[in-house]
Amino acid sequence: MLVTIIAWIVLGAIAGYIAGFLVKGDEGMGIIGHIVLGIVGAVVGGFAANLLGIGTGRANEDVVNIQSIIIAVVGAVIVVFVVGMFTGSRRGRGTV
Repeated sequence: MLVTIIAWIVLGAIAGYIAGFLVKGDEGMGIIGHIVLGIVGAVVGGFAANLLGIGTGRANEDVVNIQSIIIAVVGAVIVVFVVGMFTGSRRGRGTV
């Protein structure tokens, strides 16, 4: 169980790093922010994939496979994009 959790955290961190390159914008988070959002995105992507019936929600299955990597990256891209919309809309205001 602990190994599975650690594997998802590492997978989410990699997905967040990749999402930082895929989602262009200046949200000011840097690489650490993208990694953290990638971990959140991997969880969100995994949850959404399981709801849609395309996830790998079986406990006895390997965590790291191509399907879980794609799901984690898509979830990370969505989370980074949404956060970028909120933080990007506030950046640059109030300067003259």
